[in-house]
Amino acid sequence: MRRVCGSASFALAVSIGLMVSPPAQARKKIDAGPPVALTDGFRANVAAVRAAFAAGDLVSAQARIGGLMPTSDLENYIAAGLRFEAASKRGDVQAQRIALTDMFKTQSVPPAEAPRLRYMAGLYSYYVGNNDDAIAQLNYARSLGYDGVDATLLMADILLRKRKPKEARPLVEQALATYRAAGRPIPAPWYDKAISLAMQGGDWAAVSQLYGERLSVYPSTPNWRSALANIMDEPKLDPQVQLDIYRLQAAVGAMASERDYQNYATLANGAGASAEAQTVIAAGRAAGKLPVTQAATAKLLLTAAPKAKKDIAALPALAKKAGAAKDGAAALAVADSYYSMAQYAQAADYYRMAASKGGVDAGRVNTRLGIALARSGDYAGGGQALAQVTSGAWGNVAGLWRLWVSQRAGQSAGAAPAGGPAGAS
Repeated sequence: MRRVCGSASFALAVSIGLMVSPPAQARKKIDAGPPVALTDGFRANVAAVRAAFAAGDLVSAQARIGGLMPTSDLENYIAAGLRFEAASKRGDVQAQRIALTDMFKTQSVPPAEAPRLRYMAGLYSYYVGNNDDAIAQLNYARSLGYDGVDATLLMADILLRKRKPKEARPLVEQALATYRAAGRPIPAPWYDKAISLAMQGGDWAAVSQLYGERLSVYPSTPNWRSALANIMDEPKLDPQVQLDIYRLQAAVGAMASERDYQNYATLANGAGASAEAQTVIAAGRAAGKLPVTQAATAKLLLTAAPKAKKDIAALPALAKKAGAAKDGAAALAVADSYYSMAQYAQAADYYRMAASKGGVDAGRVNTRLGIALARSGDYAGGGQALAQVTSGAWGNVAGLWRLWVSQRAGQSAGAAPAGGPAGAS
């Protein structure tokens, strides 16, 4: 059993599994009510228990509690409260739950305390594995007016324990909404819970939105890598969208393994961005992640290098053809080629041409226009183009790139990013 400290007041913090982290007021004793109507002997024994608590002598305190002889409903309530406090100091959750039950058997529970005590009963029932009683106690607490986020998240965790993720998800979302409305920072584990539930539900738009929000508060490089890796788990994700996610991973400096570089280079080469594949391989080798002797990389480079050279030679003719074309398909191909060579300003010009001619995927064109502008140093223009993409898989990746643009603009104060597509910039 996990040790749980605390008594009548403490805050609930939720991670992937629910955890209790009591604050400073955790040692606050349960309100024993007015001292009147207590017998002199009982009052004296309670004072002795309090003195033992204050001296840190739990053994003596428990002995004194065992010797209490309550003769009224109020005294029974106070005795149960002292048993609760002693159990809290021992970290004995089962005993805490029993003491609460004894308190509820009396008629002396202060009405103002009842909602909180019922919530606590639900919490301790959860800890001892009695999920049905935990739900009943939480519902009772809610009927008495207790509607704290801690109770909401506890109910969600119980439902997850009972394998009811569809019922748990709206409760987690409700908790996040409450914190947003109050302007309070949402703990990272709460985001993780919400993201996990969104992934289970196949709601990839929510996954991207939640990761974007999480990264805006916790923007570390490992967090970026974890987020992008999970987002790429979306089934049947368009390879072109996946390519732009790898590009973002490189831009935030989150290329951390041989697999990252190998997958990025393979995807780029397969998408026709052979020059970019070359750059990624070079960056991986320079970072010590792709050994020069690695057979798969060497084979990929043998394919990418001559193709990149051929693509570069053909680019002037393709650019001329794009200008005369009736739709934007040729311009999009030229723009993608310029992007793969890290010539972002030229890429942006042709993405604009593709958009103006039409006949192309507007989400893809505006996303890449925004990326190219931002990578060329035009963060304002990049953000505006990315803001045009609001739905579908392209909307998801555009939203994450917008976050990178805003963070990069703040960090660099308008300085243009350096390096090729595989560089951390």
